[in-house]
Amino acid sequence: MLTRRHIRVKVLQSIYAYNQSEYKDLEKQEKFLLYNMEQIQDLYLLMLQMLVSLRDQAENYLVVSQKKHLATELEKNPSRTFINNKIISLIGSNEKFNDLIEKRNLNYWKNDSEYVSIIFNELKEKDWYLKSTAKNDTSFLEDKDLIIKIFKEIIAPNNKLYEYLEDKRLTWLDDFPLVNTLMLKTLQKITKKNTDSILIPVVYKNNEDRDYALELLQKVILNDDELSNEIDGKTPNWDKERIADLDMIILKMGISEFIHFESIPVKVSINEYLEVSKEYSTPKSSIFINGILDKIVKDLKEAGKLNKIGRGLQ
Repeated sequence: MLTRRHIRVKVLQSIYAYNQSEYKDLEKQEKFLLYNMEQIQDLYLLMLQMLVSLRDQAENYLVVSQKKHLATELEKNPSRTFINNKIISLIGSNEKFNDLIEKRNLNYWKNDSEYVSIIFNELKEKDWYLKSTAKNDTSFLEDKDLIIKIFKEIIAPNNKLYEYLEDKRLTWLDDFPLVNTLMLKTLQKITKKNTDSILIPVVYKNNEDRDYALELLQKVILNDDELSNEIDGKTPNWDKERIADLDMIILKMGISEFIHFESIPVKVSINEYLEVSKEYSTPKSSIFINGILDKIVKDLKEAGKLNKIGRGLQ
């Protein structure tokens, strides 16, 4: 589920929080980092659950409409196409999914059902939804196409939904794009046979990714003086005090990867941190960081400190 770039962002946030805290506690920060990374799965589960809750809302709406005193013929005999959607049924009946929702107390859409109503009311206004629900029977592929369209055009762009989720857990702010991408991949690939294996992606691709996150955090915090010394003299037009806090952390993370992570190519580290700086720091940060990291790589090579394993890693 987590990419290496996303892990780098989480480590960046953790180091920044550590530096800003009055009481420095590395063990506490390690726990926060792991918590921060693992919350992405909860957000993913909630987005899946929104589809199930949307179906339940549609069914409640159908029941209420049938009880109207002057119900129309369509309201008396409505289509159950969306309620019987095969994709939502696979999700809603999945044992692992339901166990995780209950275990982690992810009952958001029951407690705050107005957000489901917001999505459903918008959905009811779409001609393509009304056209789809007018059918008496649909294929598995038609059901899948409908759910993908609902997610892409109604759920994913909804600002009120995201404002609500951000208020619930600030750590989700950076997770939305990745979760949305994962959701679409799951919905596109899901079949009756593979639901158990693909519905809930694991947080880490492997144990190495989890270990990498913790080690990077530790190396930057515990070797702060050494990393600062590497930066000294490389910024002739800038005093260290004038370098933005995030830029300084990004530089130290990059240098840590150069020195302590032998299997990560230098070019990969530089490219990754340039992209992180473009998204999380000032507009000119990437140019500044690129220049400093290039200088440091040359110095590390000359000093024999750049020990990468494998051909082409330097």
